[in-house]
Amino acid sequence: MQNTVGDKLLPTWLAALNEPIGAAIDNLNKAEKLGVLASVEAWLAVRSLRNQMVHEYIESLDVLTNALNQASEHVVLIVDCAASIIEDCRRRGFLEH
Repeated sequence: MQNTVGDKLLPTWLAALNEPIGAAIDNLNKAEKLGVLASVEAWLAVRSLRNQMVHEYIESLDVLTNALNQASEHVVLIVDCAASIIEDCRRRGFLEH
C-alpha cells in the first residue's frame, strides 16, 4: 500500500497540480508541505520497517510479531495520506463527488 500511494498516487497528484516530480523524498516533502502527509519522518520510519520485513528473513516469531504490530499501527498514516489526496482532487474538480 505504501508503494502504491508513495510511488504512484503521490506523483500523479503532484503532476495534476503542475508541481515538479522529483525523488521520492522530495515528493514526500512536498506532500507534507501541501498538507496531505502528516509526517515525512513517520513515512520514512514505516518504509524502513517495510524494507526490514520484505528484504530480511525474520526467523524469530517475536521479531516478526513486533514488526507486524508496528506496521499495523502506521497503516493510518498511509490511508490518511491517500484519503487527503483524493479529497483534494475532489475539491479541485479532478474527481466527481
